[in-house]
Parts: sequence; structure tokens; C-alpha cells
Amino acid sequence: MTKRGYHHGNLRQALVDSALSLIEQRGPTGFTLSEAAKRAGVTPAAVYRHFEGREDLIAEAARQGYEIFADLMQYAYDKGQPSALAAFEATGRAYLAFARKYPGHYIAMFESGISVNRTPELAAVSARARGVLERAATDLSRHIAPDRRPPASMVSAHIWAMSHGVVELFARNSPGTASPFSPEDLLESGIGIYLRGLGLIAPDG
Repeated sequence: MTKRGYHHGNLRQALVDSALSLIEQRGPTGFTLSEAAKRAGVTPAAVYRHFEGREDLIAEAARQGYEIFADLMQYAYDKGQPSALAAFEATGRAYLAFARKYPGHYIAMFESGISVNRTPELAAVSARARGVLERAATDLSRHIAPDRRPPASMVSAHIWAMSHGVVELFARNSPGTASPFSPEDLLESGIGIYLRGLGLIAPDG
């Protein structure tokens, strides 16, 4: 079988794509740079023209994942307009949808141990993703009386944590964590209970 050839401009992305496939199959520590190079059809030496090591390669996969994630969150937020409630709920569902559709990116972002502060670019796009959810929480919080209003950053952190927990426990085939309910139903009902507690939807809503 002839190895694929890559021009200088797309070798870097070919290596990222190879890493994403390996991350999905084996986890972030289950492959070597040599394996990523072989899958991309190049020599191991070629990797070091673009990445200092495996963590550098995974960090780029995470950065690209956050770009996709932030765009999906923004799309969900925009689609829910002009309803602050619909926009907020949509951003929560977008988290689960992203984890399902982009498992390699998700693992690189959240399970690899790579800090979002590893590079300025990674930190910036991570902040952009968080900012969408916080903006949705800010819109929704305006409907709560000032004396009962939690910080929007706290509301968004709660929903992020709930979404992440549902993904980790029930949407990634974790052993021993089967649920009689779908991850979508778990997340939707959890968000509903949370919002009822804040008085944002009716008790029978």
C-alpha cells in the first residue's frame, strides 16, 4: 500500500488528525509520536518540524476542539434567541452533542491533563467557549430578583459541571454507570430542576 503524501501546508493537520484517531481509540497516553507519524504516512522525524512532543500535539488537538466547541455553543445560543431560557438550555445540550460527535477532541480537551493555559491560543479559545455559556446565564439571571440572584459565573459553572458529569458518567460508556434514562433526558431534567430552584420556570413546567 502506498503511503499518502502530504504537502508542507497540510502535514501539521494530518498529524493532528492521526493523533485524534489514536486518542479516541487508546486515550491520550496510549500512543507514541512515531505511531501518529506512521498513521499520517510520514517519518517520525517529520513530526518534530511541527510539534515538540506528544503533549504539544495533543494541545493542538485540544485547541482545535475548543474552536469547534465554542462555535457549537455560539450556534446553540443564537438559535435559542430571543428566549433567554431557550438559549441557556440549548448551550447545555450543545455540550453533550459535542462530546458525542467529537470524542477525540473531547478527550484531548478534558481528559488529557493538558492545561488550557499551556498556550495563549488555547487559553483564549477556552475562554471564548466558557464565555458563551456565561453570557447565556447572564441573560437568564436578569429574570431573577437582585436579592436572590446568584452570580452568572456561578450559574454557568453549575450547568457546565452538570453537563460534564452527565457526559463522563453516562455518555462515554463508563463501566458500571448504566442508566435507565438517556443522557439527554438526564441533562434536560437536571437543568429543569436547577432552573425551578432559581424560580426561572414554573414548578409544573
